[in-house]
Amino acid sequence: MNIWVAGARPRTLGAGLVPVLVGTAAADRFVVWRFGAALVVAAGLQIGVNLANDYFDGVRGVDTAERLGPPRLTASGQVTPRAVAVAAVASLGVAGIAGLALALATAPALILAIGALALLAALLYSGGPRPYAGLGLGEIAVFAFFGLMATVGTTFVMDETVAPAAWWAGSVLGLLAVAILVANNLRDIPTDEAAGKRTLAVRLGERRTRSLYRGCVVGAFVTIAVGFLVWISWEPAGLTPWGLFSLTAWPLAIRPMERAGTASGRDLIPVLTGTAGLHAACGTLMALGLALSNTVSTGPLTLPTGPLP
Repeated sequence: MNIWVAGARPRTLGAGLVPVLVGTAAADRFVVWRFGAALVVAAGLQIGVNLANDYFDGVRGVDTAERLGPPRLTASGQVTPRAVAVAAVASLGVAGIAGLALALATAPALILAIGALALLAALLYSGGPRPYAGLGLGEIAVFAFFGLMATVGTTFVMDETVAPAAWWAGSVLGLLAVAILVANNLRDIPTDEAAGKRTLAVRLGERRTRSLYRGCVVGAFVTIAVGFLVWISWEPAGLTPWGLFSLTAWPLAIRPMERAGTASGRDLIPVLTGTAGLHAACGTLMALGLALSNTVSTGPLTLPTGPLP
């Protein structure tokens, strides 16, 4: 059991679960079973992606003994490749069943289409004839599925409509999720390059990948500020002022950004874990702010007029 838990990479689950929390907070109503089903979808997809990546990179020789991250099930020989593949399909299947329930309760055609795309993205990241992770497209998929679609999709299955705040929050979480992937791929540049896996980090090289990482982190917090400025000029399209709570997560970004400038190899692991913690903290604070925005008025301050008594 410990081997399978480690193989599922529980530390990565926040990338899928936090957007569900934020998307729920952005909605005007809360439906318990839909929230639970959305969590199952997120966890199932995340674990399924992890196991599928474990399987495909293991059988293709991308993961080797020289890999600096935690050992993988397939490459280490702790579990047979077939068992890992079955577990990946089972996890994605659980996510699919929960997603089907949400689709039938809301907009079947739309949710099923998005769900099908998510399942394909999970399998083709490292699988298929031309895995898109090796084409340098992994970051785009992470932004789309672990940022926008996870957050906005959750808001939709709650309200069957989407508030603008969900799009802003989804963009923030998407950029931080990309930063997690970039930190991971920066660490793996030597082994990925040797195995012929041309991730975006391999294509850019270490110096530009470090800049990309910092750009994603800074971009996430700039997005929060821009969303608020849009709210000031046109309230229906912006991010509620309560969303500014998430800016207080900024101190957690300082240390990972500093280390990302020079660290290499195993020294990048704290950057990876620190970025995951930043993602969780920023998302939790964003969810708190969005929840408060639905209960506390943020309208303009008005003063009484007329003669004093």
